[in-house]
Amino acid sequence: MKDDLFLRGHKVPMTKEEVRLAALERLNLPTAKRLIDVGAGTGSVSLEAALRYPDLQITAIERNPVALALIADNCRHFGCPNIAIVDADAPLPLDVRADAIFIGGSGGNLADIIDWSLGLLNDGGSLVMNFILLENYQQAFSQLQNRAVTELESSLIQVSRLTALGSGHYFKPNNPTYLISCRKEQTHG
Repeated sequence: MKDDLFLRGHKVPMTKEEVRLAALERLNLPTAKRLIDVGAGTGSVSLEAALRYPDLQITAIERNPVALALIADNCRHFGCPNIAIVDADAPLPLDVRADAIFIGGSGGNLADIIDWSLGLLNDGGSLVMNFILLENYQQAFSQLQNRAVTELESSLIQVSRLTALGSGHYFKPNNPTYLISCRKEQTHG
């Protein structure tokens, strides 16, 4: 989906189109039953997943009141009844297990959120996260190297958009985004 289709708010983060597409691919959603979106922002990852996979149950966790209102507005706008919006800081107690978890925001609790996410994931489930801060990327990648995960991958995505400037055009850059993905190891027994 194009970014301009989403209702947007002042200073509410949104995972941009190219990063969102890469994240959705790495979440392995075609056979998933539940996705948890942590730090959902505008809800762009949840919404695109809901529209692509209408049987997917999605829990969108967000703590910012402005963002929570935007997610609700976007759910109504796109007709996505399969998204449950949770007003909370992660980590938090949840009565569900997930096949996929996306971390788009951590609110300073990154280490705890990663371990919490791995605890909620079913064996073989996908964990995908994106960051614009190098320190968050380094912390997450280092932590995941010492956890029971497989297929640990990382990419730096740099996107620029053609933009008019006077009588000409230039490529206006978006923030570079670090994308990390892995799967929770299968337990035997």
